Amino acid sequence: MLGDSGVYGWGDPDGGGWCEQLRRHWMEIPDGPVLYNLGVRGDGLERLAARLEAEVRCRGELRRQSPQGILLGIGLNDTARVGRPDGRHQLAPEAFLFGLQQLLHQARRLAPVMVIGLTPVDEAVMPFAGCLWYNLATVRHYEGLLEEACLEADVPFLPLLDGLLEDPHWLRLLGSDGLHLNGAGHRHLYERLKQWPALLRWASLEPQHSRTPA
Repeated sequence: MLGDSGVYGWGDPDGGGWCEQLRRHWMEIPDGPVLYNLGVRGDGLERLAARLEAEVRCRGELRRQSPQGILLGIGLNDTARVGRPDGRHQLAPEAFLFGLQQLLHQARRLAPVMVIGLTPVDEAVMPFAGCLWYNLATVRHYEGLLEEACLEADVPFLPLLDGLLEDPHWLRLLGSDGLHLNGAGHRHLYERLKQWPALLRWASLEPQHSRTPA
């Protein structure tokens, strides 16, 4: 699993983030997938693309296998405007779409690929780190670009933004910085990923493994 601080699990000191929770869940399943969390705080599309091949090729050491799947969670940092609310994006939409198309082509040569969408932000507490301005409209636009590129490349895509915003109390899923999910937010994403049909099909997991015991 490659991505940014959301993949890394930032904001969830107790559960370690949704990726860590998924890793633990799969460890409990006989012959379940072995998941490597390769999230790096602050990463955007270009930085992830630069490290993708080296990161992937040095994993899968079990029985000298190569990795059998790549899950990507990237793009939120690219949406930020620098310096002011109408400043330049960290990566302009056109460049983001082009770079994503190239990244998916690169990744698909290594292993089957799946992509997840973006999480909401709290505009009221911006700027983040005193200089980065995030807003929901831009996040929605970039998630649309993610979906467009995945459809074009025939790559499974899981949109996240609207599903999270459907909760009238969605702000409770964010930390005080308005950017990172808190423990409740990571738990919500873990439950969604654990039941994502495309991921379950890839992992060859029976449906009962995706249900939470009562």
